[in-house]
Amino acid sequence: MSLDERVRDVFAAAVGAVQPDSVVRRSLERRGDRLHVAGHSFDLRHNLHLVGFGKAVLGMAAETERIVGDHLVKGVVSVPHGIQEILRHHGKGQMLLGADTRIEVFEGAKHNLPDANAQKAAKRIHELASALTESDLLLVLISGGGSALLPAPVPPISLDEKQDVTRKLAAAGATIQELNTVRRALSLLKGGGLAHFAHPAQVVALILSDVIGDPLDLIASGPTVHTEMQPEEVWAILECHGLSASLPASIREVLGKAGPQYTQEKKKYEGVGRVLNTVIGSNSIALESAARLAQEMGLRPVVLSPGVCGDVRSVAHLYSLLARFACAPGASSPDLSTFILQLGPEVGVESWDLCRVMQTLSEGRGEGWDATCLLAGGEPTVQLTGTGKGGRNQELALRLGMELGRESLLQDVVFLSGGTDGQDGPTEAAGAVIDGRLRQEALGQGLDPKPFLNNNDSFTFFSQLSAGRHLLLPGLTGTNVMDVHLLLLPTPATTPTP
Repeated sequence: MSLDERVRDVFAAAVGAVQPDSVVRRSLERRGDRLHVAGHSFDLRHNLHLVGFGKAVLGMAAETERIVGDHLVKGVVSVPHGIQEILRHHGKGQMLLGADTRIEVFEGAKHNLPDANAQKAAKRIHELASALTESDLLLVLISGGGSALLPAPVPPISLDEKQDVTRKLAAAGATIQELNTVRRALSLLKGGGLAHFAHPAQVVALILSDVIGDPLDLIASGPTVHTEMQPEEVWAILECHGLSASLPASIREVLGKAGPQYTQEKKKYEGVGRVLNTVIGSNSIALESAARLAQEMGLRPVVLSPGVCGDVRSVAHLYSLLARFACAPGASSPDLSTFILQLGPEVGVESWDLCRVMQTLSEGRGEGWDATCLLAGGEPTVQLTGTGKGGRNQELALRLGMELGRESLLQDVVFLSGGTDGQDGPTEAAGAVIDGRLRQEALGQGLDPKPFLNNNDSFTFFSQLSAGRHLLLPGLTGTNVMDVHLLLLPTPATTPTP
């Protein structure tokens, strides 16, 4: 099996470890008329209601309904546009609800942007939560993509106005943390709003994390985590990305109010004391599973970090330097190590993690592994300068391919970058797989990568190159724990002499 084939299998193992049905089974258990979650137990008296929003929520909801049975009264979930048909087409029936389900499904947020269908779902979720009593139990299923699937703009903000601000922030290179901070300030249901409207019911949230560090207040903008809005923080984000001067009057009005926006409603804020939030899946879990399969395949697994972020240019440069460090012993000078460490803060990787990895790479030379598999995860950003079609994973792969191509001794390095949700930006691909021969391969086919990069057109590039063989096309996976990066580094003994 080639390194290209192996790296694709390792990525599949990462995604498989965080499939929604399996993470729910590991976290939710029914024993008679008691429901056990994260060391807590709750009475089941045909009093269970369910809401959910996110790319993985359909599978989570199907497994939850199977476990709790007829104790479920009703539910409402907001899931990505077209996902039921796609899962059916890919034979993932275990992620679909049964014909006799008590859960209402809304599909929306096409291309991960809030729309009228998602807003309709949010309204139904709001209504269900607001009708609950002290004897009720509300299960909240949350996964990546939840922010776009739960749009409930604070009046008088329109959905179009909120969507426009979100789109402009993303295009300006805002981090997911910044995006969610702004979304939270403009929403009735985020920042603890959903838990507020469900009071006095008991709320239990099962969370599949798609945010670095698994911060509960940022995942899907924290609908079950009470967060005091700090208007100055929101203004600082908008000013940093050059948007504060062009905001519509409605958003200015809302940001002029103190406190969470749901406290402006008629229902008095009661606190969110009866809430249990628990993370049941994350990027770290995906990387652990990927590392196990890599080792079984004869690859030496080395986990760098599940928190890689920053601009894809910096991330690509870090990986190219680590490739040089691993594949060219003579190049592993103190200067190279210094350059690697200097890049750490730009890409969210701690110095001790970089030192640990470099030490491991140095110690492992000549141990007989087929290659070293460096694993990382996270969510880098792309600052848009063009109008092409692509995503951060494909652009990262293309940029790294360009860097690796500068040195012939790195031609056998293989790299995969893929979104665990199966969708990289508004494209059908999850990412791409490249090696150090990418630039040479492209030029041989009359393709110059530079114009594609300048136009943020990585999907078009990979679609035209070698009939699209470099594209990673798993289809929508039904889950989401950010991205996975896999860098296969041949040992010096197996690297051709330049």
